[in-house]
Amino acid sequence: MTDQAELHRQLLDRMTANGSLRTEPWKRAAAAVPRHEFLRGGYFRTVDGSAPTAWESVREGEAGWLDGCYADESLVTQIAGTIVPDNIRGQITREPTSSSTLPSLVLRMLESLQVEDGHQVLEIGTGTGYSTAVLCARLGEDNVTSIEYDGDVAARAQTALGRLEMYPTLVTGDGLRGHGGGAPYGRVIATCGVRTVPPAWIEQTRTGGLILASIGGWLGSSELARLTVHEDGTASGPLLGGGVSFMLARPHLPPPLGLLPNLDEGKERETVIGSDVLNNWTTRFIVQLAVPGAQRLTLDRDGRTEEVLVDTETGSWAAIYEDAGQWLVRQDGPAPLWDVVEEQLGRWRHAGAPSLEEFTVTVAPEGQTICW
Repeated sequence: MTDQAELHRQLLDRMTANGSLRTEPWKRAAAAVPRHEFLRGGYFRTVDGSAPTAWESVREGEAGWLDGCYADESLVTQIAGTIVPDNIRGQITREPTSSSTLPSLVLRMLESLQVEDGHQVLEIGTGTGYSTAVLCARLGEDNVTSIEYDGDVAARAQTALGRLEMYPTLVTGDGLRGHGGGAPYGRVIATCGVRTVPPAWIEQTRTGGLILASIGGWLGSSELARLTVHEDGTASGPLLGGGVSFMLARPHLPPPLGLLPNLDEGKERETVIGSDVLNNWTTRFIVQLAVPGAQRLTLDRDGRTEEVLVDTETGSWAAIYEDAGQWLVRQDGPAPLWDVVEEQLGRWRHAGAPSLEEFTVTVAPEGQTICW
């Protein structure tokens, strides 16, 4: 057995053992797709101890490249919207913009999609093409449509899929608009995060079909949701839990913060809810629901650390910090952000602090709601 085949087998064994890979059809599909074929352009790895995070490239054939391809890890393949591993000699500290998702999450999501033979599937976010290939191996290329926002990323995925002689329908464009040419779909799956589920996905899914997407926001907490499309054009379903995180679709990214408000102004008071709620995945998700337009930054001011929420659209802001064992908040603007956070978290705790798996997402023409 070659090194590549052995590494592939070990990855399949790990995914089976951790419960990501559960059923025989998906096991066969995953076994048919060698991940390294989708990483021949190399990937980036973090530089140990770097702050802010720095990246260095790992190219095909270099030490550790093949092992990395079959590690159950997400691998960054593009930085700052255009930069790929071949462009870099040394280190770069810009933000990642495309990646190959860790295989166990890919297979967990595909298992959760509950596909059946013959289903037409729309994939939002082709990325490297790995998950597209697994879909093709499971359902056949004629049943798979995948759309990618970035033309260069799409071209590399098409080349990789061609090496495996897989030719699904590949579309370059805004995945938030879906692809009406192949509708209606029995299943829609998104490998990018969204703040709200786009109406086009619901319109292009047949009644009774499923949409699987990671719903999150600008505070960085997100969860998988599996929505069933109803005859009246709405969709609803549970959060599946597990703390799934994807890069937000580019049109859903936050606006630049710009010039910060004067944080010395505003009204200050004590608060029983400290900024530590922003460091917990579940409570941060709930804060995000309460103030969906807020962005977070951490500042060291006057010898203390302040966690600051800023809503650029309304101009509202809140700065939370601890002094002598007491939490204080200072806020200003038309909507007192921390008041809203306190009210939302208070209601959630009064309800018994339900887990995120007990939340339901509903998407209707008038908007999206998430409640417990």
